[in-house]
Amino acid sequence: MKKLIECVPNFSEGRDMGIIKQITDEIEKVEGVKLLDVDPGAATNRTVVTFVGTPDEVVEAAFQAVKKAAEVIDMRHHKGEHPRFGATDVCPLVPVSNITMEETVEYARKLAQRIGEELEVPVYCYENAAFNDERKNLANCRSGEYEGLTEKLSDPHWKPDFGPAEFNEKVAGTGATAVGARDFLVAFNVNLNTTSTRRANAIAFDVRERGRTKREGNPVTGKIVKDENGKPVMVPGSLKAVKAIGWFIEEYGVAQISMNLTNISITPVHVAFDEVCKKADARGIRVTGSELVGLIPLEAMLEAGRYFLRKQKRSVGVDRDELLKIAIKSMGLNDLKPFNPKERIIEFLLEEPDKKLVDMNLTAFANETASESPAPGGGSISAYVGALGVSLGTMVANLSAHKRGWDDQWELFSDWAEKGQQYKDELLRLVDEDTRAFNKIMDAFGLPKKTAEEKKLRQEAIQEASKYAMEIPFKVMETAYNSIAVMRAMAENGNPNSASDAGVGALCALTAVEGAYLNVKINAMGIIDKKFTSDMLRRAEELAQKAHGCRDMILETVEVKINSL
Repeated sequence: MKKLIECVPNFSEGRDMGIIKQITDEIEKVEGVKLLDVDPGAATNRTVVTFVGTPDEVVEAAFQAVKKAAEVIDMRHHKGEHPRFGATDVCPLVPVSNITMEETVEYARKLAQRIGEELEVPVYCYENAAFNDERKNLANCRSGEYEGLTEKLSDPHWKPDFGPAEFNEKVAGTGATAVGARDFLVAFNVNLNTTSTRRANAIAFDVRERGRTKREGNPVTGKIVKDENGKPVMVPGSLKAVKAIGWFIEEYGVAQISMNLTNISITPVHVAFDEVCKKADARGIRVTGSELVGLIPLEAMLEAGRYFLRKQKRSVGVDRDELLKIAIKSMGLNDLKPFNPKERIIEFLLEEPDKKLVDMNLTAFANETASESPAPGGGSISAYVGALGVSLGTMVANLSAHKRGWDDQWELFSDWAEKGQQYKDELLRLVDEDTRAFNKIMDAFGLPKKTAEEKKLRQEAIQEASKYAMEIPFKVMETAYNSIAVMRAMAENGNPNSASDAGVGALCALTAVEGAYLNVKINAMGIIDKKFTSDMLRRAEELAQKAHGCRDMILETVEVKINSL
């Protein structure tokens, strides 16, 4: 899985679409990123841009956008309602998938340093990228706004983290920029069976982190309690990292709890939804569904699906689409309008329209295999057989988790089913990856070979492609062998009526291991690096032998189970 980060820069121009397009054009020029949204505001004279992609490419696109903004926006003439202090006012990076906040911070600081040094723009690092606690708060970094930059830059305490510490002629045009790393923010609304904004607000105050004002006696009309500084004392709500308010939606004729989940690793969408349900129920109000505003990472939706399945004491070892269906239905995301995962989940928006073998139906896949085309070949077929094998083992786990009288064991079988799904998904990925590896070899052989240099480059490409074509079937061997653990556990402890399915799964897994082993061996033939091939062949032989032993043990267990029925 790719590492993905999101970038949400805010540019100090929201009226001239020609200027905005010049900036967004720079983003779209960078391969590996996708522009998701451009949201200009005339009153604020500010445009919020959202794009996502692999980390290095996102940093490059962000830098090019900041560079262009510095060229086409002159802060000396900027007026708008929103606080701002630069042409690119803020530029936060947000981890989306397969990347930690710590890694994202490093990318943010790398971007900040490049903007400061190459573009000579003063840069303050904020939120998680801040170098000290005071600068974590964006409001502190931006205090005084553009008009106060002369004084701010001359104050040693507010020396920029990168870039010039003076208000020179260039800085007068560009202003300063804040670069940060923050958590993914999800805008999430929960629908109520009431039209009362006051009651919706009461629920919002129950759940939001800030809570409500403390009062003496009557919690609504009583005298406000103040601290020693004269500020109102707040009674915190039940959800951390959540901002919320109640409002009435004229279009749909319902009241909603409108929430910003500022850190979904602290309060995920499913937890927020369930908590609103509890607080609403306590006030005699029913939740009818919810609404997602904008985009959400895939894992947040998958975890929601798992959460609601666990509440039902059902196995979470189901496929991705089933998890999404459970999440959408459980939170009523289709309540006000259709929820299309392909349009609302970030990772799906990044998927390239690519013809995959695993997307074919069974007949088409068999026909493609039987055709004169050399791919898919034995490696892809081995991976697919392995996927079918562990799918059988996973089926037994799911049946066992749902077996009457075995309710006390559902979590054990759910864990095995979840492992099985992971092996299945990896083997399905390898079906197409093995074909891609074969195509890489064909592409390498097709390179020009007229000059000595061309011959050298062609030979190097052939060797690299051949190594990769050996590594992929070895990965199939490893994955298929590891998946046998699912079939073994199900043969020993699963539903005895499905013992034969566990046995067939083990046989398929062994076929995958042995079939992929043949591909490891044949792809070793043309590789010059004999140390590389001998090491991989040795490891492959060990895997094949161990797989045989596991298969034999499972079949013995299956025979015993069948004979005892």
